Amino acid sequence: MKKKMRHSVLIIIILLVIFLLYVLIGSIIPFTTQPEVSSATAESFRASDYYSDGIGPDRARVVDDNQEALDIRMQMIMHAEKQVILSTFDFRSDEAGMDILAVLLDAADRGVSVEIFLDGFNSVVQAEGNPYFYALSSHPNVKIIIYNQINPLKPWSLMGRMHDKYVIVDDTAYILGGRNTFGYFLGSYDGQKNYDRDVLVYNTGPADSSLYQLKAYYEKITALDCCHLFHDRECLGEKQRVKAAAQELREHFQGIVKNTPELSESPYNYQDNTVATHTIGLISNPTAPIAKEPVAFYQLMQLCQQTKKQVVIHTPYVISNEWMNQAFSEIGAKGIMMFNSTANNGNPFASADYVKHKKELMATGLELHEYEGGVSYHGKSITIDDDLSIIGSFNMDMRSVYIDTELMLVVHSEEVTQQLAASMNHFDQDALIVETEDTYRSIPEGKELQNVSFSKKCFQLLLGWVLELGRFLL
Repeated sequence: MKKKMRHSVLIIIILLVIFLLYVLIGSIIPFTTQPEVSSATAESFRASDYYSDGIGPDRARVVDDNQEALDIRMQMIMHAEKQVILSTFDFRSDEAGMDILAVLLDAADRGVSVEIFLDGFNSVVQAEGNPYFYALSSHPNVKIIIYNQINPLKPWSLMGRMHDKYVIVDDTAYILGGRNTFGYFLGSYDGQKNYDRDVLVYNTGPADSSLYQLKAYYEKITALDCCHLFHDRECLGEKQRVKAAAQELREHFQGIVKNTPELSESPYNYQDNTVATHTIGLISNPTAPIAKEPVAFYQLMQLCQQTKKQVVIHTPYVISNEWMNQAFSEIGAKGIMMFNSTANNGNPFASADYVKHKKELMATGLELHEYEGGVSYHGKSITIDDDLSIIGSFNMDMRSVYIDTELMLVVHSEEVTQQLAASMNHFDQDALIVETEDTYRSIPEGKELQNVSFSKKCFQLLLGWVLELGRFLL
């Protein structure tokens, strides 16, 4: 009997190992080949499409402060009349997340159509089994849509993630950027913070507003076969813990109204708080959860290479291959790229990769700035000369280039570019300018560099070597 049991256990272990290998290999192999830019993409792109001589239908502004970013989102949703669309990579029910969940539920209670679009991996981690999300999904006026639900039986799509972050309200306005929906990025609650950035866009009325570009993109991606509804059953709302969660959210909303009456008493004054733009256009990656043609990166670099004076790129980190470095080289000395230093970076894999590949990045001719502000910087932004601003979710890494869905908003406006340049320059004051692999040309006055211990340096070096074969997934 014992011999039979040992034999059965051995078979189970072997089958489990085979299955894990199937999942591991099946999830990696499809992304080992990185697609090239097609001739159709190259021929159809015109940088001139992102410029205009006249005044367009959209007004815009840059939103930097985490608390203001939360307040604007809540105020937009509080005064929605017909529809709210929220797309986010990571949505958590922490304090800031509860604020957003509460205003969304109140909007649904008022008869507003609410649609929430979540990534499949993070929905499993944050929303599955969470009664607050069930309180929304079971509401008759709410639809939660999941992109590429995790399915180990189909490992070839496991890596594909939805990385887009925006909120659209009616046909009035939207806010788009790099912020996830929880307290690292929204509000001024205690705990870990990340600096990030959005652009708020107000549609003054015409049908050619960029708002309709974004809505069309949303409708296209949510219509994919890989998108599914999340617990769309009204009967789920009858469960005691879901009822209790819904009641808690409604009470939380009343607390928001009491503590911040200015948000609920009147709509956001879009006209007075935004500036005119010439035109606004959307840049996006292909949307299917497979290895992607690098459309967004190609188009971003094509715009950057049109510069007459200077390009400034801000990204949390850089993980680049030879083709990406070649594109950076074509900007060369006209470009500045700022990213977190290895001590300041919240992504240990990216820090390790930078240590190993710093020399290659330096060889592009870009002026490299390492941000040392003490709080991890998550902004993804580009200024081109004095009149083009680009803000969104795109990191300068191979995952954003070839794997994830990404959105970047291109704004042709001298005033918006002035706002963005001032914001980026504010962070750049705490950046070190790289001279060699080991030295810096400039260190901010009075700046005490964050210490990277010897053991951490050794760990980063070792991790860089370990990750070398899989860096195309980072």
